[in-house]
Amino acid sequence: HQREERAQQHLEDLEPPVAGGVAEPPGAGGVAEPAAAADGLAEPGQARGPAAEAVAAERRPAPRSYWIGVGVGAFALLGFYALLSFQRLEVFKMLLSSFFPLMVLIMAVLGSIVFGLATPTEAAAVGALGGLLLAAAYRQLTFNVVKESVFLTAKTSAMVCWLFVGSAIFSSAFALLGGQELVENWVLSMNLTKTEFLLLSQVIIFILGWPLEWTEIIVIFMPIFVPLLDNFGVDPLFFGLLVALNLQTAFLSPPVAMAAFYLKGVSPPHVTLNQIFAGMLPFMAIQVLAIVLLYNFPAIGLWLPQVLYR
Repeated sequence: HQREERAQQHLEDLEPPVAGGVAEPPGAGGVAEPAAAADGLAEPGQARGPAAEAVAAERRPAPRSYWIGVGVGAFALLGFYALLSFQRLEVFKMLLSSFFPLMVLIMAVLGSIVFGLATPTEAAAVGALGGLLLAAAYRQLTFNVVKESVFLTAKTSAMVCWLFVGSAIFSSAFALLGGQELVENWVLSMNLTKTEFLLLSQVIIFILGWPLEWTEIIVIFMPIFVPLLDNFGVDPLFFGLLVALNLQTAFLSPPVAMAAFYLKGVSPPHVTLNQIFAGMLPFMAIQVLAIVLLYNFPAIGLWLPQVLYR
Protein backbone atom coordinates (compact mmCIF):
# COMPACT_ATOMS: atom_id res chain seq x y z
CA HIS A 1 0.00 0.00 0.00
CA GLN A 2 2.83 2.41 0.81
CA ARG A 3 4.48 1.57 -2.52
CA GLU A 4 1.27 2.49 -4.42
CA GLU A 5 1.04 5.83 -2.57
CA ARG A 6 4.67 6.64 -3.42
CA ALA A 7 4.10 5.82 -7.12
CA GLN A 8 1.00 8.02 -7.22
CA GLN A 9 2.90 10.87 -5.56
CA HIS A 10 5.74 10.48 -8.09
CA LEU A 11 3.32 10.75 -11.05
CA GLU A 12 1.77 13.90 -9.57
CA ASP A 13 5.24 15.47 -9.22
CA LEU A 14 6.01 14.76 -12.90
CA GLU A 15 2.87 16.52 -14.26
CA PRO A 16 3.38 20.28 -15.03
CA PRO A 17 1.22 22.75 -13.21
CA VAL A 18 -1.83 23.67 -15.26
CA ALA A 19 -3.77 26.82 -14.65
CA GLY A 20 -7.07 26.99 -16.40
CA GLY A 21 -6.44 24.25 -18.96
CA VAL A 22 -4.11 23.99 -21.89
CA ALA A 23 -2.97 27.39 -23.11
CA GLU A 24 -3.09 28.04 -26.85
CA PRO A 25 -0.10 29.59 -28.61
CA PRO A 26 -0.20 33.37 -28.89
CA GLY A 27 -1.83 34.53 -32.06
CA ALA A 28 -3.82 37.49 -33.24
CA GLY A 29 -6.88 36.31 -35.00
CA GLY A 30 -5.62 32.84 -35.99
CA VAL A 31 -2.96 31.73 -38.38
CA ALA A 32 -1.64 34.58 -40.53
CA GLU A 33 -1.65 34.07 -44.29
CA PRO A 34 1.45 34.69 -46.39
CA ALA A 35 2.04 38.22 -47.57
CA ALA A 36 1.52 37.19 -51.18
CA ALA A 37 -2.06 36.17 -50.39
CA ALA A 38 -3.05 39.79 -49.99
CA ASP A 39 -2.69 40.33 -53.71
CA GLY A 40 -3.97 36.91 -54.69
CA LEU A 41 -2.11 33.65 -55.24
CA ALA A 42 0.49 34.10 -57.97
CA GLU A 43 1.49 31.24 -60.21
CA PRO A 44 5.14 30.10 -60.37
CA GLY A 45 7.21 32.37 -62.55
CA GLN A 46 4.57 35.11 -62.50
CA ALA A 47 5.35 38.56 -61.17
CA ARG A 48 3.59 39.87 -58.08
CA GLY A 49 2.38 43.26 -56.98
CA PRO A 50 3.50 46.25 -59.07
CA ALA A 51 5.57 44.01 -61.36
CA ALA A 52 2.45 42.07 -62.32
CA GLU A 53 0.67 45.29 -63.19
CA ALA A 54 3.62 46.37 -65.34
CA VAL A 55 3.59 43.07 -67.25
CA ALA A 56 -0.16 43.22 -67.71
CA ALA A 57 -0.04 46.76 -69.03
CA GLU A 58 -0.81 47.20 -72.68
CA ARG A 59 2.00 47.93 -75.09
CA ARG A 60 2.17 51.50 -76.22
CA PRO A 61 2.84 52.33 -79.87
CA ALA A 62 6.15 53.87 -80.87
CA PRO A 63 6.20 57.65 -80.44
CA ARG A 64 6.15 60.00 -83.41
CA SER A 65 9.77 61.00 -82.76
CA TYR A 66 10.85 57.40 -83.46
CA TRP A 67 9.30 57.39 -86.93
CA ILE A 68 10.70 60.86 -87.62
CA GLY A 69 14.16 59.59 -86.73
CA VAL A 70 13.75 56.56 -88.99
CA GLY A 71 12.65 58.78 -91.88
CA VAL A 72 15.54 61.22 -91.39
CA GLY A 73 17.99 58.31 -91.31
CA ALA A 74 16.55 56.84 -94.52
CA PHE A 75 16.80 60.20 -96.34
CA ALA A 76 20.37 60.65 -95.06
CA LEU A 77 21.29 57.21 -96.38
CA LEU A 78 19.78 57.99 -99.78
CA GLY A 79 21.63 61.29 -99.87
CA PHE A 80 24.90 59.55 -99.04
CA TYR A 81 24.49 57.11 -101.91
CA ALA A 82 23.46 59.94 -104.24
CA LEU A 83 26.82 61.68 -103.63
CA LEU A 84 28.93 58.58 -104.34
CA SER A 85 31.52 58.56 -107.07
CA PHE A 86 30.80 56.81 -110.35
CA GLN A 87 32.77 53.66 -109.46
CA ARG A 88 31.12 53.26 -106.05
CA LEU A 89 27.74 53.95 -107.60
CA GLU A 90 28.31 51.13 -110.08
CA VAL A 91 29.18 48.77 -107.22
CA PHE A 92 26.02 49.85 -105.42
CA LYS A 93 23.98 49.15 -108.56
CA MET A 94 25.49 45.66 -108.75
CA LEU A 95 24.57 45.03 -105.12
CA LEU A 96 21.12 46.43 -105.73
CA SER A 97 20.52 43.94 -108.54
CA SER A 98 22.16 40.87 -106.97
CA PHE A 99 22.44 40.93 -103.18
CA PHE A 100 19.59 43.14 -102.01
CA PRO A 101 16.77 41.07 -103.61
CA LEU A 102 18.05 37.94 -101.86
CA MET A 103 18.31 39.88 -98.60
CA VAL A 104 14.71 41.03 -98.96
CA LEU A 105 13.63 37.43 -99.63
CA ILE A 106 15.45 36.14 -96.54
CA MET A 107 13.99 38.91 -94.38
CA ALA A 108 10.50 38.17 -95.71
CA VAL A 109 10.78 34.48 -94.83
CA LEU A 110 12.33 34.97 -91.38
CA GLY A 111 10.28 38.07 -90.63
CA SER A 112 7.01 36.25 -91.27
CA ILE A 113 8.05 33.67 -88.67
CA VAL A 114 9.41 36.10 -86.08
CA PHE A 115 6.39 38.42 -86.18
CA GLY A 116 3.94 35.51 -86.06
CA LEU A 117 2.51 36.09 -89.51
CA ALA A 118 3.24 32.55 -90.71
CA THR A 119 4.32 29.18 -89.40
CA PRO A 120 7.65 27.74 -90.65
CA THR A 121 5.75 25.66 -93.23
CA GLU A 122 3.83 28.72 -94.45
CA ALA A 123 7.07 30.74 -94.48
CA ALA A 124 8.52 28.15 -96.85
CA ALA A 125 5.63 28.94 -99.20
CA VAL A 126 6.46 32.63 -98.85
CA GLY A 127 10.05 31.84 -99.85
CA ALA A 128 8.89 29.80 -102.85
CA LEU A 129 6.66 32.67 -104.01
CA GLY A 130 9.52 35.11 -103.57
CA GLY A 131 11.81 32.85 -105.58
CA LEU A 132 9.30 32.76 -108.43
CA LEU A 133 9.02 36.56 -108.39
CA LEU A 134 12.81 36.94 -108.43
CA ALA A 135 13.12 34.48 -111.32
CA ALA A 136 10.48 36.42 -113.22
CA ALA A 137 12.24 39.73 -112.46
CA TYR A 138 15.54 38.33 -113.78
CA ARG A 139 13.70 36.87 -116.81
CA GLN A 140 14.76 33.32 -115.91
CA LEU A 141 11.31 31.91 -115.20
CA THR A 142 11.17 29.17 -117.86
CA PHE A 143 9.66 25.71 -117.88
CA ASN A 144 13.06 24.02 -117.56
CA VAL A 145 13.99 26.16 -114.55
CA VAL A 146 10.70 25.37 -112.79
CA LYS A 147 11.07 21.67 -113.63
CA GLU A 148 14.61 21.49 -112.23
CA SER A 149 13.59 23.43 -109.11
CA VAL A 150 10.70 21.07 -108.42
CA PHE A 151 12.95 18.04 -108.92
CA LEU A 152 15.65 19.35 -106.57
CA THR A 153 13.01 20.32 -103.97
CA ALA A 154 11.49 16.83 -104.04
CA LYS A 155 14.94 15.25 -103.79
CA THR A 156 15.96 17.39 -100.80
CA SER A 157 12.61 16.91 -99.05
CA ALA A 158 12.82 13.14 -99.45
CA MET A 159 16.34 13.11 -98.03
CA VAL A 160 15.35 15.22 -95.02
CA CYS A 161 12.20 13.14 -94.42
CA TRP A 162 14.23 9.92 -94.39
CA LEU A 163 16.61 11.57 -91.93
CA PHE A 164 13.69 12.28 -89.62
CA VAL A 165 12.38 8.72 -90.04
CA GLY A 166 15.80 7.27 -89.25
CA SER A 167 16.31 9.58 -86.28
CA ALA A 168 12.87 8.71 -84.86
CA ILE A 169 13.64 4.97 -85.15
CA PHE A 170 17.07 5.48 -83.59
CA SER A 171 15.73 7.58 -80.71
CA SER A 172 12.89 5.14 -79.99
CA ALA A 173 15.16 2.08 -80.05
CA PHE A 174 17.78 3.90 -77.99
CA ALA A 175 15.22 4.81 -75.33
CA LEU A 176 13.50 1.39 -75.27
CA LEU A 177 16.83 -0.42 -74.83
CA GLY A 178 17.71 1.80 -71.88
CA GLY A 179 20.36 3.87 -73.63
CA GLN A 180 18.88 7.20 -72.60
CA GLU A 181 18.68 6.17 -68.95
CA LEU A 182 22.24 4.82 -69.11
CA VAL A 183 23.60 8.08 -70.53
CA GLU A 184 21.62 10.14 -68.00
CA ASN A 185 22.86 8.08 -65.05
CA TRP A 186 26.43 8.25 -66.36
CA VAL A 187 26.35 12.02 -66.72
CA LEU A 188 24.67 12.53 -63.33
CA SER A 189 27.17 10.19 -61.62
CA MET A 190 29.99 12.53 -62.66
CA ASN A 191 28.58 15.25 -60.35
CA LEU A 192 29.11 17.94 -62.97
CA THR A 193 28.23 21.55 -62.47
CA LYS A 194 26.21 23.50 -65.00
CA THR A 195 29.35 24.95 -66.59
CA GLU A 196 31.09 21.57 -66.76
CA PHE A 197 28.03 19.97 -68.38
CA LEU A 198 27.84 22.71 -71.01
CA LEU A 199 31.56 22.37 -71.75
CA LEU A 200 31.30 18.58 -72.09
CA SER A 201 28.26 18.72 -74.37
CA GLN A 202 29.71 21.46 -76.56
CA VAL A 203 33.02 19.59 -76.96
CA ILE A 204 31.14 16.46 -78.05
CA ILE A 205 29.02 18.43 -80.54
CA PHE A 206 32.14 20.23 -81.82
CA ILE A 207 33.85 16.89 -82.57
CA LEU A 208 30.67 15.54 -84.21
CA GLY A 209 30.61 18.63 -86.44
CA TRP A 210 33.76 17.48 -88.24
CA PRO A 211 32.44 14.40 -90.08
CA LEU A 212 28.66 14.99 -89.88
CA GLU A 213 26.23 17.53 -91.27
CA TRP A 214 24.12 19.67 -88.97
CA THR A 215 20.96 17.72 -89.84
CA GLU A 216 22.35 14.44 -88.49
CA ILE A 217 23.55 16.12 -85.31
CA ILE A 218 20.25 17.92 -84.68
CA VAL A 219 17.87 15.01 -85.35
CA ILE A 220 19.98 12.15 -83.94
CA PHE A 221 22.29 13.41 -81.20
CA MET A 222 20.38 16.38 -79.80
CA PRO A 223 17.57 14.15 -78.39
CA ILE A 224 20.26 12.61 -76.17
CA PHE A 225 21.28 15.95 -74.63
CA VAL A 226 17.88 17.65 -74.38
CA PRO A 227 16.45 15.43 -71.55
CA LEU A 228 19.52 16.27 -69.43
CA LEU A 229 18.92 20.02 -69.50
CA ASP A 230 16.36 20.02 -66.67
CA ASN A 231 18.81 18.27 -64.35
CA PHE A 232 21.30 21.13 -64.70
CA GLY A 233 18.82 24.01 -64.99
CA VAL A 234 19.76 24.95 -68.56
CA ASP A 235 17.32 26.90 -70.73
CA PRO A 236 16.65 24.89 -73.95
CA LEU A 237 16.67 28.05 -76.07
CA PHE A 238 20.01 29.10 -74.59
CA PHE A 239 21.42 25.61 -75.23
CA GLY A 240 20.18 25.72 -78.82
CA LEU A 241 21.94 29.04 -79.42
CA LEU A 242 25.20 27.62 -78.07
CA VAL A 243 24.85 24.56 -80.32
CA ALA A 244 24.19 26.72 -83.39
CA LEU A 245 27.33 28.81 -82.80
CA ASN A 246 29.32 25.68 -81.98
CA LEU A 247 28.32 23.95 -85.22
CA GLN A 248 29.27 27.02 -87.25
CA THR A 249 32.71 26.88 -85.64
CA ALA A 250 33.06 23.12 -86.16
CA PHE A 251 32.33 23.42 -89.88
CA LEU A 252 35.31 25.79 -90.19
CA SER A 253 37.70 23.79 -88.05
CA PRO A 254 40.37 21.41 -89.38
CA PRO A 255 40.94 18.51 -89.94
CA VAL A 256 37.68 18.25 -91.93
CA ALA A 257 36.31 21.83 -92.31
CA MET A 258 33.60 21.02 -94.82
CA ALA A 259 32.86 24.73 -95.32
CA ALA A 260 36.39 25.16 -96.71
CA PHE A 261 35.74 22.59 -99.42
CA TYR A 262 32.40 24.23 -100.24
CA LEU A 263 34.22 27.54 -100.62
CA LYS A 264 36.95 25.91 -102.72
CA GLY A 265 34.31 24.64 -105.15
CA VAL A 266 33.06 28.17 -105.93
CA SER A 267 36.35 30.09 -105.63
CA PRO A 268 38.70 30.94 -108.55
CA PRO A 269 41.32 28.30 -109.49
CA HIS A 270 44.25 30.33 -108.14
CA VAL A 271 42.82 30.28 -104.58
CA THR A 272 44.32 27.36 -102.63
CA LEU A 273 42.99 25.48 -99.63
CA ASN A 274 45.83 26.81 -97.47
CA GLN A 275 44.73 30.36 -98.25
CA ILE A 276 41.12 29.46 -97.39
CA PHE A 277 42.17 27.89 -94.07
CA ALA A 278 44.31 30.93 -93.25
CA GLY A 279 41.37 33.20 -93.94
CA MET A 280 39.01 31.14 -91.79
CA LEU A 281 41.15 31.16 -88.64
CA PRO A 282 40.31 34.78 -87.64
CA PHE A 283 36.64 34.08 -88.23
CA MET A 284 36.89 30.98 -86.01
CA ALA A 285 38.39 33.14 -83.26
CA ILE A 286 35.45 35.53 -83.60
CA GLN A 287 33.02 32.58 -83.33
CA VAL A 288 34.71 31.31 -80.16
CA LEU A 289 34.58 34.82 -78.69
CA ALA A 290 30.87 34.98 -79.55
CA ILE A 291 30.26 31.70 -77.70
CA VAL A 292 32.10 33.00 -74.61
CA LEU A 293 30.16 36.27 -74.67
CA LEU A 294 26.85 34.44 -75.09
CA TYR A 295 27.60 32.20 -72.11
CA ASN A 296 28.59 35.10 -69.85
CA PHE A 297 25.81 37.40 -71.10
CA PRO A 298 22.82 35.20 -72.08
CA ALA A 299 20.68 38.28 -72.70
CA ILE A 300 22.55 38.76 -76.00
CA GLY A 301 20.60 35.85 -77.46
CA LEU A 302 17.56 35.71 -75.19
CA TRP A 303 16.57 39.38 -75.10
CA LEU A 304 14.89 39.55 -78.51
CA PRO A 305 12.79 36.33 -78.13
CA GLN A 306 11.64 37.49 -74.70
CA VAL A 307 10.56 40.84 -76.15
CA LEU A 308 8.79 39.32 -79.18
CA TYR A 309 7.02 36.48 -77.35
CA ARG A 310 6.40 38.11 -73.95
